[in-house]
Amino acid sequence: MNKGIIALAFGGLAIGMTEFSMMGILPDIAKDLNIDIPTAAHLIALYAIGVVVGAPTLVLLSGKYPPKNVLLFLMVLFFIFNGLFAISPTHFTIQLSRFMSGLPHGAFFGVGSVVAARLAPKGKEAQAISIMFTGMTIANLAGVPLGTYIGHHYSWRITYGVISALGLLTFLMIYLWLPKIESSKHNDIIAQLSFFKKSEAWLLMAIISIGTGGLFAWISYIAPLVTNVSGLEANRVPLIMVLIGVGMFFGNLLGGKLADTISPTKAAIASFSSMAICLVIVFFISPFEWSAYIMAFITGLVSFTIGPPTQMMLIRTAKGAETLAAAGGQAAFNLGNTLGAYLGGIPIIYGLAYNTPSLVGVGMATIGALLTLVFLVQYVQKNRIPIAD
Repeated sequence: MNKGIIALAFGGLAIGMTEFSMMGILPDIAKDLNIDIPTAAHLIALYAIGVVVGAPTLVLLSGKYPPKNVLLFLMVLFFIFNGLFAISPTHFTIQLSRFMSGLPHGAFFGVGSVVAARLAPKGKEAQAISIMFTGMTIANLAGVPLGTYIGHHYSWRITYGVISALGLLTFLMIYLWLPKIESSKHNDIIAQLSFFKKSEAWLLMAIISIGTGGLFAWISYIAPLVTNVSGLEANRVPLIMVLIGVGMFFGNLLGGKLADTISPTKAAIASFSSMAICLVIVFFISPFEWSAYIMAFITGLVSFTIGPPTQMMLIRTAKGAETLAAAGGQAAFNLGNTLGAYLGGIPIIYGLAYNTPSLVGVGMATIGALLTLVFLVQYVQKNRIPIAD
């Protein structure tokens, strides 16, 4: 395997930890800051908003520089902002630094997706991208449970101190292992932004931001779901996060294989549809303790098949603006994070049980599947966009 892709995967590990560790230690942060859980979940939204702002902005500003240099710069930002989050003394500075720590996220995966595809053999691009995203799934498999354990038994600040240090290690790996790649010839900002003049671009953004919200409506409240509804002890939450991580690991690889085999668009429809079915099952069987373990694995697997197909849909649609489109996809993914966490929290605010956010997720995943079907019919089949190749 190309060592450069391994370096990108390690970046995915660091970013996955900073994003998803929040879900496992949300009750601990709420307790430390003396706020309720839905209010603490605003930190999830602030990070996602940082991604939405940072993804297109940093990609456009750095487009004329070689991809390796851009990735190194992004990991410096990651190191600094996560370190500030870990040591912030006030509620305001905690919120500000959490927002800032999201800025490099989308740009890293946007640039990294295009680099991984360029390093891959022809016909294996989606699988190369899935390997990069494997870092994020390993974060959920090992890093997030470890961070959850540290945050629950010691301090959430230690968790994010470790995450900041991982950013520095990623910087070193990219510096040593990633080959030099020439910057894109399409560096004109106006030309790249013209991608967003196309209706298919905004349909893709809607597909990702709404459809992936189904995942976040569920996982944002996973800790109170398994403790308050399924009846698990709080010390079992790290195990639940491990099972979710195992599922995400295999689901991500499966998503890459499906995208290269049956086409990215059809793979995305299958992924969103399966996600909706899983979340219906979660709602009905979550009061049973045994279900927490089984559905953590299955739902994590199904939900994370969506990453590689949607990234390939964006890259193949945005000729000449691939990096911006891929970064925009990450912004949309994190808008889904924001929407899922916010909309999923509404039933809780009105006193309903912690399994009701999964029903919100059902609706969002279903809409994602329907919008992807529209994309397939209106653009792939009629306009011959080369996504089904």
